[in-house]
Amino acid sequence: MTKKERYEKIIDWFENHVPEAETELIYENAFQLLVAVILSAQCTDKRVNATTPYIFEKYPDAVALSQARFEDLFTIIKSISYPNNKTKHLIGMATMLLERFEGEVPHTVQELVQLPGVGRKTANVITSVIDQQPNMAVDTHVFRVSARLGLTSNAKTPLQTELQLIKHIPKEKVHIAHHWLILHGRYTCLARTPKCMDCGIKMYCKYFEKLNAK
Repeated sequence: MTKKERYEKIIDWFENHVPEAETELIYENAFQLLVAVILSAQCTDKRVNATTPYIFEKYPDAVALSQARFEDLFTIIKSISYPNNKTKHLIGMATMLLERFEGEVPHTVQELVQLPGVGRKTANVITSVIDQQPNMAVDTHVFRVSARLGLTSNAKTPLQTELQLIKHIPKEKVHIAHHWLILHGRYTCLARTPKCMDCGIKMYCKYFEKLNAK
């Protein structure tokens, strides 16, 4: 099977079996999504979703969040991983939104990565979810699943994975492909014990092919 055929068959399967895929983070606007994605770094969406309602109630916008006292915000998010850094990032992010972007979340990767706590992955998530821009955020699930399936070859970094994926995935499908790969990694292609027998795309998977060859 050529790489082109593998991509076509896997995308076709997802389109037929998972036609609607989206982030599991709960949000109502771009500001809330940005806060949630910053908090989600090395933390589960479930934990973030349990915390963000308290943040959004007390700090509904950039103005309110920029004025937050460190101790108050830290207390709300202390159950989330790296609460000290994330408290600083959230207050700094809100402050910069006011200083540089008139309190609005920018919609380009180049602008978003200027914000505290926002790297390329976070910026790609924001732009792909809000505007369905063809940006591929590569987290641990996307990195692992892409390599196992054989969608990427010898990718050593998230950026290498990102570039290989967007080279082969049709531009208009990149934003949803991000969610396909994340959700597949979260519920089927698990890190330690992948559920290969429950997987609908195992017949196109290089990892499964190698398992059967043993």
